[in-house]
Amino acid sequence: MTMSVEQLWSLPGTALVGAYAEARRRYAEKKFERDTQRARLEWMRAKLFVNTQGNVAERKMAVDVSEELARKGQEVREMTRDLDMLKIDVDVIDTMIRLRGTHGDQPVHADEAAEPEGE
Repeated sequence: MTMSVEQLWSLPGTALVGAYAEARRRYAEKKFERDTQRARLEWMRAKLFVNTQGNVAERKMAVDVSEELARKGQEVREMTRDLDMLKIDVDVIDTMIRLRGTHGDQPVHADEAAEPEGE
């Protein structure tokens, strides 16, 4: 996280909501990137399995011992760890917003908007 909890607590409400939006954006981008890499890894595994000669056990073994797939798998695990850290940032900022009661504008219900104040 780029800011400490104390710095987040001292931010004005609009800046805190802006920090939350930025953290959510970064989280969504990293999650998309991680999911894309995970899908590519699964595609590479399936492609290797289909293109390998032998019975099912030999094919599975070829996929399991592939160094390239192991390296890609490690990259995906590292991306998952980084994504978890970003999720923590989002959760901390969300908690700050809830503790401070900064929810932005409250939605107005249609039945409340029809009745004038003071009646």
